[in-house]
This record gives sequence, structure tokens and C-alpha cells, in this order.
Amino acid sequence: MNTYNNSIANKGCVVWFTGLSGAGKTTIAQALEQRLIKDKKQVERLDGDVVRQSLTRDLGFSKEDRDTNIERVTFVAKLLARNGVLVLVSFISPYKKHRETARMEVDNFIEVHVNCPLEECERRDVKGMYKKARAGEIQNFTGIDDPYEAPECPELELMTHKCSVDECVEEIVGYLQKKKLI
Repeated sequence: MNTYNNSIANKGCVVWFTGLSGAGKTTIAQALEQRLIKDKKQVERLDGDVVRQSLTRDLGFSKEDRDTNIERVTFVAKLLARNGVLVLVSFISPYKKHRETARMEVDNFIEVHVNCPLEECERRDVKGMYKKARAGEIQNFTGIDDPYEAPECPELELMTHKCSVDECVEEIVGYLQKKKLI
């Protein structure tokens, strides 16, 4: 029997940031996390790079491993959200199918497309991943030799090459307030 608190006062949600590497998912999620903490909200951030160092360190970057990675993250996000946590998930999550599955499994799922042109993501690339992918040193790199299926109808689309981090955070906060999730 589940004993989690599912009251309106303890309503959690999952804000799922998706976009190319370098689009700004982590940067915006970190800024939003700080804003929510300041507002005394219960928040947890699940970041692709951090999760791969612990929960999914046994996985590589094959299609099958990416599928498993997103399945595990969806499960953790679902558990946290149903216990009243505002969960910020920042993963490339390139495949529409996986985001749709997460949406079906999680109450109060908010898809945020962190949209930035590939050229700008490559310019921002502090880790040098795009350069390595273009040189053939990294295989199955999203946006280069593996597809990114952009969301068709996300709740929010943030054009990070046109808006500041603070503007993006305010847009998300406004949405959460409108939906009475904060």
C-alpha cells in the first residue's frame, strides 16, 4: 500500500527540460532550483551528467542504454513528484517516445523545450563534445549523427539564444503559478 501524501497542499510536479547539448537545460534548471529554494519549495534536480555518475553509471550511450537511462530517471522523478517534490529533470532526452512515456507515468508533467540552434550550441560547447563528434571521436552524438526529435507541443519553449536565464526562469515560475503548482 502506498502511503505517500497526494493532497493539493503537497502537489509535486516534474519539469522536464529537453534540448540539445549546450542549449541551457542545466543552467536554467540550476537557476530555477535556487529560485524555488529561496521561495521555500521542496525541490530536487536530476541532471543528466550527475545521474550518469551514480544511478546510471553502468550505462553507455547506445540507443538501448539511453532508453534505460530515461526509464530510470522517469521512475525516480515519479516517486519524488508523488511525494510533493518539484522535480527538475534536465536531460537531452532526444526521443519523443521516451518523453511521452514519462508524461503518461507522471502526474503534473511539464515539458520544457530548451530550444537553441545547433550552431549556437556548438559555439557554447565548453566540453568540446561537438568538436569530438564532428571529428568522429564520439559516436551517436545527438544533433550530429543521432537525431533529436524536438517536442511538437511542449508546455513551454524557451529560446535560449534570445532570452536570458532570468527571463527563462520567470517564464517557468509564471507557468507553475498559473497551474497552481507553486
